[in-house]
Order: sequence, then structure tokens, then C-alpha cells
Amino acid sequence: MNKTQVAILGGGSFGTTLANIVAENGHQARLWLRDEAQAQAINANHVNQRYMPDYPLHENLVANTDLRAVVEGAELVLVSLPSSAFVSVVTEMAGYLSADQLLVSTTKGVVPGGFELMSQALQRATNGQPVGVLSGPNLAKEIGKHMPTATVIASDNDELRTRVQALLANDYFRVYASSDMFGVELGGALKNIYAIISGLAAALGMGENTRSMLITRSLAEMSRFAVQMGANPMTFIGLAGVGDLVATCMSPLSRNYRVGYALGKGGTLETIVAELGEVAEGVNTLKLVKQKADEMGIYMPLVNGLYQVLFNNLSVADALAMLMKSDQSSDVEFILPN
Repeated sequence: MNKTQVAILGGGSFGTTLANIVAENGHQARLWLRDEAQAQAINANHVNQRYMPDYPLHENLVANTDLRAVVEGAELVLVSLPSSAFVSVVTEMAGYLSADQLLVSTTKGVVPGGFELMSQALQRATNGQPVGVLSGPNLAKEIGKHMPTATVIASDNDELRTRVQALLANDYFRVYASSDMFGVELGGALKNIYAIISGLAAALGMGENTRSMLITRSLAEMSRFAVQMGANPMTFIGLAGVGDLVATCMSPLSRNYRVGYALGKGGTLETIVAELGEVAEGVNTLKLVKQKADEMGIYMPLVNGLYQVLFNNLSVADALAMLMKSDQSSDVEFILPN
């Protein structure tokens, strides 16, 4: 089989995991990261000691700190960067691209400083390249153990969807397709907020009734917001909506869940972020979604409650009381006609 060249930008846990999938599928995975010592260690030892220390990497995966060398000639470029670094790196990358290269964002967040999604930033930086987003219940360490899961590739470009499915799908990683790029991407970004809430609830010893209520109302709230932004509500009953939400809200493998859990145990946001070594995307997304919801008049009591807890010193008990006393609206907002 001829090896396809695939570039993966970002040496974190998910970028490394995607690169290893590509390599295991028989293609050449070029992994870009900034740290030269880390790149050399990955190439020498076939393990990402910093983010995935217990997961051996395939020999077809090669790490490199030269962005141009990684990107040039790659049929597909997967961008798995933190939201804080996303714009600067893809802007630099744009100068090395050719017109037929396919670009996919896997970053589940919002560009700081405004409400711009990663796909929008990618399109703006690259002037018309085919763009897609990849999102779903994809906890990196479970994928690293080859535990079966699935994801969604969303794009309005048919060729991009088909090629990503062909390059990434295998016997433990299934790839479904969607044309609702905006909805799939919003699902991936918004669920991080609610994973923090779920972690808080778990730390406080709340029962399964409470957690079930929180996850279900989280789904209603995030779909309400997304529809106001132009997404299809039906996207949220799929893998990129309820699938990703449940995985992230139930698993201590999620950084956002761990932030909430540590907060529930009395930790401060500053200490928790320092211990994690990187900011969980939900903290940044919360600020931007709260601002946008206020601007548009979108009812989001869970977002508002968490914002008050994190940034205005509201106690969790008072936030819960505020939630329980909020308006009792309809259970299901988006009903298909008979």
C-alpha cells in the first residue's frame, strides 16, 4: 500500500493519539511539536513521555519541530493545538500549504478574544482550503489502549469527509460523517463547560439522579445555544453531542472533569491549572460563551452558575440552589413535526 503523508500539529495527548492511528493504518504520520528534546525522545523511544507515557508509538510516526517540513506535501493536516496557540500556528502554516491539501481541526474550544470557532479561524488563515472538524467521545488514553470508539468528521466538502474516513478508520476507531460542521464543532467546545460542572457534582458526593439531571440539562442548554448560533439541533443527539458530553462528564480522564472535581474538593482554579500543566479548554470557553449568551439573550443557567462560582466567589451550594429555583421550562425544546 502506498503511504499517504499526514501532518498532525500538536504533541499533546490527542494529537499523539491521532498520529499513532495514522501510523498504525500504514501511513506516514508527521507529528509537529515545539520542543526539540521531546521530539527527539519520541523518535528515539517511540513514546510521548510527557503526555502518553504508557502507550508505545508506531515506527511510522516521526516527530519534528520544523513546521514547514511537516506540512509540505501532506495530503491531510490535522490541527490538534490548544486554542491559545491555534491562530498563530495556522497563520504560519498557511504559507507552506498548496491548494489541494485538506485541513481538519480537532481542537475543542473557541479562539480567545472573540467568539470565533477553530474552523472559522482555519478558513480565515488559509484562504479557501477545504476545511473540516473532527469531534466525538474520544478520550485519548482509552483510544491508546485500542478501546473501541467513534468520532465524527464534519465538513461541507465531500472529498474531505471521504478521505478522512479512509485514513483514520480502523477496527477500534470508527469515523462517521456529517455536513453540520458548525454544530459538531460547537458540541465539542461547549461540552467542556459541563464536564467541569459534572466533576464538581461528583466531588460533592451528589447521586446519580443529580448527575443525570445535570448532564441532560447540559445537553438542552448547549443545543439551545448552538441553534441560536445556526447549528442543527439534531446534531446534538449524535456522537459529537450527547456522545461526547457523556464521555467527558463521566470520566476522570477528562481534564475538564478533573478541574471541576478539584474545585469541589476545595482547590483554587490557579492551583488546579498549575497541577494539570495546561488550562482545561472549558475554563476559557466558559468566559466566551457566558459573554455571547448575555449578548444574545440566551437562557443558560448552568453556564451562569458555573461562571459565578469560578469568577465571582459564589458557593457551589448557592449555585445549586439558584439552579433549582430557576424557571421550569419545557423538557424537550426541539420537536420534529409528525
